[in-house]
Amino acid sequence: MSLLLAPWTRLSLLVVLLAAAGVCVLLFEPQRLLSEGWPPGLPVGAAVLLFAGAYGVCTAALVPRPLLNLASGALFGAQFGLVAAVGGSVVGAGLSFGLGRLMGRDALRPLIRGRWLQAADEQLARHGFRSMLAVRIFPGLPFAVANYAAAMSRCGWLPFLLATAIGVIPNTAAYVVAGASASSPTSPAFLASFGFIAVSAVGAAVVAWRKRHHLVPAGGSARRTVPEHEPRTGPQPARQPLAIRELTPVHPPVVTAAPHGP
Repeated sequence: MSLLLAPWTRLSLLVVLLAAAGVCVLLFEPQRLLSEGWPPGLPVGAAVLLFAGAYGVCTAALVPRPLLNLASGALFGAQFGLVAAVGGSVVGAGLSFGLGRLMGRDALRPLIRGRWLQAADEQLARHGFRSMLAVRIFPGLPFAVANYAAAMSRCGWLPFLLATAIGVIPNTAAYVVAGASASSPTSPAFLASFGFIAVSAVGAAVVAWRKRHHLVPAGGSARRTVPEHEPRTGPQPARQPLAIRELTPVHPPVVTAAPHGP
């Protein structure tokens, strides 16, 4: 029992579980839904819930979200597709976060030693909602990688899920609209959605470049040396070394008296 509860054993089980999920995705080919669609007798609400659950499992199995978002728009249209995709994103994020915390964190947590890793961990611990919201709004880091990486940090559950639910809406909506209007690629909706995707990708690159200096460990830049050419403020009296001051004899003041009278 102790061997099964060992951190590296649980991490190995997580890797095997993700690999098995990926194999299942390849074997069952969920992309067939795009051509076959849902069973005609299934209500739309039930289909949306089932798709959101499958969406979450697929994202936890490292399936790219853009493909799932396009499929959601193609199956349900813009409105119901957005609901299914956002719900599936939250489900998948929570599933990945929980698996990472339960099965991988104890093994990988001691490896967070580099300057950048420690700075990212500190940022997620102190500003979890704000940091995760920026990761979700500006694409760049893959969705599943961000989920499992956040699970290794000290970010809380509530900030993580709340930032995910809000932050994925803009880009998810763009992909869903593109999937819903894929049959007419020259339509304004399709062109606007892909234009937004391109602009958001460029914006993510610019923000990452400008914020790269913020990942500095606390106290890393507190020490500042004064260059030689920079004038020092205020007088700087010369001080002798302590040993010289102790060896220097201190003479009492000499008092001289002038003679009085003749």
